[in-house]
Amino acid sequence: MNIGILGFGSMGKTHAYCASNLKYFFDTDIDVKITKVCTRNIENAKRAAERYGIPCYTDNEDDIIYDPQIDAVDVCTPNIYHYSTVKKALLAGKHVYCEKPLCVTYAEAEELARIAKEKGVKAMMVFNNRFISSVMRAKEIIEAGKIGRVLSFEGKYLHSSATDVNKNAGWKQNSDVCGGGVLFDLGSHIIDLIYYLCGEFDSVIGKSQIAYPVRKGMNGEEWKTNADEAFYIIARLKSGGMGTIEVSKITVGANDDLSFRISGEKGSLRFDLMNPNFIEFYSNERDGGDLGGERGYAKIECVNRYAAPGGVFPGIKAPIGWLRGHIGSFFAFCDGVKNGKELSPSFDEGAYVQKVMECAYRSDKEGAEIKISSL
Repeated sequence: MNIGILGFGSMGKTHAYCASNLKYFFDTDIDVKITKVCTRNIENAKRAAERYGIPCYTDNEDDIIYDPQIDAVDVCTPNIYHYSTVKKALLAGKHVYCEKPLCVTYAEAEELARIAKEKGVKAMMVFNNRFISSVMRAKEIIEAGKIGRVLSFEGKYLHSSATDVNKNAGWKQNSDVCGGGVLFDLGSHIIDLIYYLCGEFDSVIGKSQIAYPVRKGMNGEEWKTNADEAFYIIARLKSGGMGTIEVSKITVGANDDLSFRISGEKGSLRFDLMNPNFIEFYSNERDGGDLGGERGYAKIECVNRYAAPGGVFPGIKAPIGWLRGHIGSFFAFCDGVKNGKELSPSFDEGAYVQKVMECAYRSDKEGAEIKISSL
């Protein structure tokens, strides 16, 4: 299976790592090769090819999209380029693996999802946090009915990357390149997790925050901030549950602080990406008593426990890391392409996340609660 990567920043490198190491983490005969890399700067493409053993490089995405030897296109470019690039790749009959968010508007995302189905190609989003063992175990617990009907939830994704105004802004802070702000970058992840674990949204109330209206821009000169640095959502689920979502790049002391709490009629779950080896589960059905009985949050050891063909390396007892979610996601894509399996998160799911974000932005602009069905 030959894959061409478009874009080779941190995500391009991550995906290339996954391709090179897939055989260690999964007992599979899937043979994956990154055979061509494309970046806007030809020297960067050449450097990436030479350093990471990629046979061919280019600064023209068409050299990958229309190459008959390429089976799948891996899109790791800035958000504003996703729509045109992915559309070309789908129409060319290529399978597509796309970094989040799928597009910058719901209309574009919905169109890509439709084209993927019409062309009969495999198309998958990179919502890698779904493939962390603790999150997968949380999904099992919820689907088994062990927490009952979801009543409330809280999802957070916090960074400190925009707390220094003297540091040049990155492209993900610039809406001209990102298409949005922190809601697109971090919010897409936590919205997807709540959707994945709790079901569809009914309505949202959104509020954005720019804490530093003036900072250094991408070129180091004074620049007026044009994208949300934090975003807050009150959301209602179709099932009746309610909760909050907070995403921020202005949280001092945060690293990659993704967390969620989901509470139901019979129990509750807690997860923290900075302590990813465990999912915490509270069951209201355990015996209580004057001194607490057996009630309390139980830490379920998930670590590197994966169903076959996963879990073979570095072993089921070894602590898990951030990269493992990406490796699991990349395998799901490759396995789906090779064996004709349904992919999830699909482009339909990516478009749905786009819809929720668009409604949240609309709520912020209009100062009103927005029904998801209004788009």
